[in-house]
Amino acid sequence: MSIAFGKSLSVRETPIPGLVVLDLPVHGDARGWFKENWQREKMTAAGVDLPDFGPVQNNISFNDAVGTTRGIHAEPWDKYVSVATGRIFGAWVDLREGDSFGAVFTTELDPSTAIFVPRGVGNSYQTLEADTAYTYLVNDHWSPDATYTFLNLGDETAAIEWPIPLSQVEISAKDKAHPRLPDVIPMPPRKILVTGANGQLGRALRAEFGEHPWIEYATREDLDLTSVSLDTARRWRDYGTIINAAAYTNVDAAETPEGRTRAWAANVGAVAALARVASANGISLVHISSDYVFDGLKAEPYDESSAPSPLSVYGQTKAAGDAIASTIPRHYILRTSWVIGHGSNFVRTMASLAEKGVDPKVVDDQIGRLTFANDIASTIRHLITTDAPFGMYNVTASGDALSWYDVAREVFRLTGHDPDRVGKVSTEEYFADVRGPIAPRPRNSVLDLKRVQSVGVETPSSLEALALYLRA
Repeated sequence: MSIAFGKSLSVRETPIPGLVVLDLPVHGDARGWFKENWQREKMTAAGVDLPDFGPVQNNISFNDAVGTTRGIHAEPWDKYVSVATGRIFGAWVDLREGDSFGAVFTTELDPSTAIFVPRGVGNSYQTLEADTAYTYLVNDHWSPDATYTFLNLGDETAAIEWPIPLSQVEISAKDKAHPRLPDVIPMPPRKILVTGANGQLGRALRAEFGEHPWIEYATREDLDLTSVSLDTARRWRDYGTIINAAAYTNVDAAETPEGRTRAWAANVGAVAALARVASANGISLVHISSDYVFDGLKAEPYDESSAPSPLSVYGQTKAAGDAIASTIPRHYILRTSWVIGHGSNFVRTMASLAEKGVDPKVVDDQIGRLTFANDIASTIRHLITTDAPFGMYNVTASGDALSWYDVAREVFRLTGHDPDRVGKVSTEEYFADVRGPIAPRPRNSVLDLKRVQSVGVETPSSLEALALYLRA
């Protein structure tokens, strides 16, 4: 066997998205040879298409005869394959749902090469030398409940040019019985779980993503995020993204003993539980933050690097949840303000008062931008489908900052009523006669949008979005 010594570590792309070939440095002399078969830091740094995929199991396949042929199997996990001794011909076929379904790539592997096989890409191997052994790392434990996808080794559409004809090699009965490409059921993507599915954002996410077998919408009744059994509540390795739209948002009630307990359980305890699940299973977590993590004393907009300084219990729980979510390797934190969606909200209340002939007094010393739930949902979809860099993103409507008084006047105008019917009042005056605890509000809730705009997200202005919302 001839091994190419002295290669530099490099990563080569293939026609199949995510399937990459690695050239490995092999060091040899008269005694034999040595290589670093998987060196996490070096290899993930060598190419952006080679992820830090978190292997949990190492398997070895030994083949004593030339021509032993296995496949074509697409497993529901990622796989890193390298040769320990001998030489193999490999063929890979994309069996995932999508535009690249059916794409084919073939190459030979020896100890100086390896290949990273993404979940759902069918892989097959034919030994070219006797006593060939290849090893593979996978990022999930084998399970009888796992869903596989298969393709026949002799499929005419893939038209793989096997070095040794299939009629002359050893193939298992199972592999001979696999379907042709037109009959293959594509492997679906890893699942997306949306929690809080009945809330404002949850409903917007359902409208954005639609109904698919690989999207699960869960309410508290379906999935208790505070349960001690959350770790085993699902086969979590089947999930690629969790969008946590569940939260405790009653800012005033959070100032009561009962509300404080509920706010910490939902906004901190549940996030910690999801963080544990996400970190352990390589899942991306989308977490929703709030302008209430700030005290609102800055004169300029808050950007993603601004330090939290919450005034209220609700703000404290959101800041704590943010800190936990930020520890997950794969996370998106979307900080929002003044969220408007389906159901009861400030805009609907003002429209109802206008229609009933009530002339409200609205605070004019809190400024910010509206954030419409459908814009949050579309931003989430954009971030996860474009593989945007993980981290924190401010997401609100764009345009000039407004006060609640300004918003109320615009609602009256857009619904055909005299905006001068809206009176202005300070925050202190507005709450002066209110019984019960009142949470302090940030006076400046304007969030800087430069980072989210840099990854291709453009939201309408508050006034444009408000007009669209009231026409819907």
